Amino acid sequence: MKDNRRLFLDVHAIQTVPPSNVNRDDTGSPKTAQYGGVTRARVSSQSWKKAIRQYFLEHGGVSNVGIRSLEIVRYVAEKIVSIDESIDREEAMNLAEKVINSAGVSTTKDQKARALFFMSSQQAYKLAQAAIAGETTKAELQLLLKNDPAIDIALFGRMVADDPKLNEDASCQVAHAISTHGVQTEFDFFTATDDFSSATDAGAGMLGTVEYNSSTLYRYANVAVHEFCGQIGDKSSAVNALKLFVEAFAKSMPTGKINTFANQTLPQALLICLREDRPVSLVSAFEGPIRSSKGYVEQSIRQLENEYESVKQWVDEPLFSFSLGIDGFDGNQVNFSQLLEQLEETLNSLLDT
Repeated sequence: MKDNRRLFLDVHAIQTVPPSNVNRDDTGSPKTAQYGGVTRARVSSQSWKKAIRQYFLEHGGVSNVGIRSLEIVRYVAEKIVSIDESIDREEAMNLAEKVINSAGVSTTKDQKARALFFMSSQQAYKLAQAAIAGETTKAELQLLLKNDPAIDIALFGRMVADDPKLNEDASCQVAHAISTHGVQTEFDFFTATDDFSSATDAGAGMLGTVEYNSSTLYRYANVAVHEFCGQIGDKSSAVNALKLFVEAFAKSMPTGKINTFANQTLPQALLICLREDRPVSLVSAFEGPIRSSKGYVEQSIRQLENEYESVKQWVDEPLFSFSLGIDGFDGNQVNFSQLLEQLEETLNSLLDT
């Protein structure tokens, strides 16, 4: 891809979710937002990004996925021991803390980072090598923490209060998912019986309430492909990572109260666009809330299609569009695997030009 060429990947989804509490606030209530004058169900971008990162770990077969933890000293220490088994745990912890401090990341008395730190496996391994070699030059160590970012660090970014030089700009933006219609929070009153209660004790062992709602969500994310490729450095790895991101976006689900509600749904429609001018969210399709007594999915998909056509007045035509679950749409694919194959072929072609 030419150095001055910009390429953006837009991913849109319509996904219905049954009674659930996917993402709750500090009071236990499902998160909501006001949009178009009505209350919408909301799932925060942070919640779904966490689910996407977890999908990377469980299904991606990707070795270079980042960890975000206070325990980065222990993480690097484990790499040190894996490199040189003659180094005991205490010495490894001290070496790891020294190299992390030398890189500009401060730690506490109990050898933990003062704030959550995002680090890739490869970065931790190279820091471990530097620790064993006795490297203390800050600039060299910070270079190790900037090179070889994990795909989730490249996508979602890293902010380091101790030293902004260690920051990593995110190449991906993820919107808060909101319902295409208004919602009302409902309450599930529950009781639990004591298995050892006597026949004369008819009372409940526990009782309480769980808040929930049900919704059809519009979900959106974009990736600045040109920036992501620069971060990853290798075209093949970048394309595979972008395919994995689209797969994780479609198939992941935040785990809030999931054992209670089993809200294991998939999108009913997926639309992917590759653009040269700028990323475009289609959330304005739902500024006017859908009102229906016969379901929201079909009408949500129809309004998404209409908005896609409307925005053509304002922006350039996408280079390519792929869809699943949208009847009659140009580029409609038979199944998800075929969509990913077509996306891979197209990205390879565009990145070669």
